[in-house]
Amino acid sequence: MDAVLFDLGKVLLDWDPRYYYRSLFADEGELEDFVQRVIGHDWYLEMDAGKPAAQAIAERSRVFPGHAALIARWSEGWPVMMRGAIAGSVEILDELRRRRVRLYALTNFSSETWPIARARFGFLSWFEDAIVSGEHGIVKPDPRIFELAISRCRLEPARTVFIDDVPANVEAGRASGLHAIQFRSPEKLREDLDAIGLL
Repeated sequence: MDAVLFDLGKVLLDWDPRYYYRSLFADEGELEDFVQRVIGHDWYLEMDAGKPAAQAIAERSRVFPGHAALIARWSEGWPVMMRGAIAGSVEILDELRRRRVRLYALTNFSSETWPIARARFGFLSWFEDAIVSGEHGIVKPDPRIFELAISRCRLEPARTVFIDDVPANVEAGRASGLHAIQFRSPEKLREDLDAIGLL
């Protein structure tokens, strides 16, 4: 193995809409309903696929008019949703970097928020390249974004480790020929990478 392809959200970056919206709800059950049903994964994946936030917010507000005021706060709240780095994972990334392993990122990320994250977290500059879904209009687990990453980053799939927290993305990576690992914790990732001789 001579290259590692990292997912970012919930692997290296601790992101969750609850970090922002929790202070706006008195009831935890209502918060969870809002996060799961109103601003759920399928919705923000539209922005990760390239839809402008303003358009996504307007469309969602028409579907859930009773929550329009809260949906409208998505963009201003996004930096709070991005709580910080997952320190143990960044330590592993740094160890790989010092071992001169080729490092790349493949992330479902809005093209509008990607510059915010890149400016805030210096370790994102450690990647030789980053394939950002919002810049290409394709999101994981679509096989095409894996093909793009393999081609653009000049990866040999059988010699490349792919790390992602979402099972469907791990399976798609494996189907593309990558050595795919599901991220569960920094400690487990360290074990997995040690087992294949990268740490």
